[in-house]
Amino acid sequence: MAKVLVTGMSGTGKSTASEMLAARGHRAVDTDTDQWSHWVTLPDGSTDWVWREQAISDLLANHHEGALFVAGCKSNQGRFYPQFDHVVLLSAPAEIMLARIATRTNNPFGKRPEEREAVLRDLASVEPLLRATSTVEIDASAPIDEVVRQLEELARTTP
Repeated sequence: MAKVLVTGMSGTGKSTASEMLAARGHRAVDTDTDQWSHWVTLPDGSTDWVWREQAISDLLANHHEGALFVAGCKSNQGRFYPQFDHVVLLSAPAEIMLARIATRTNNPFGKRPEEREAVLRDLASVEPLLRATSTVEIDASAPIDEVVRQLEELARTTP
């Protein structure tokens, strides 16, 4: 019944790991969809892609059997940390992340130069915050099968 948040920067493999976990029979939710996330306008007029808090609350409250893996990286995810057994940071060097983003076909983000610059800015500013609040870090430059194996092993243990 472990609930595991899998977070990290773009290109670290959150969506791919989520797909593989689902294929292995686990409940795995990639929150980068309109069902789980939405755009909000911030007080300064900028926009942010955040979790739909009621949807995430319901997901976590209604999960009672087997492992649940939730993949995402949103500015409001910290509000839910107490409801997770593990907060896992997937990390990889910038060159690996950018190479993955350049070749992925399931997400258009990161193809334009300004988006790639944003990825590097987020790596420098956001990843340290994620690292400070995660309970486990996994080297996502490892083969995806190894990353998924580590996630499955972690889900078998609860703090």
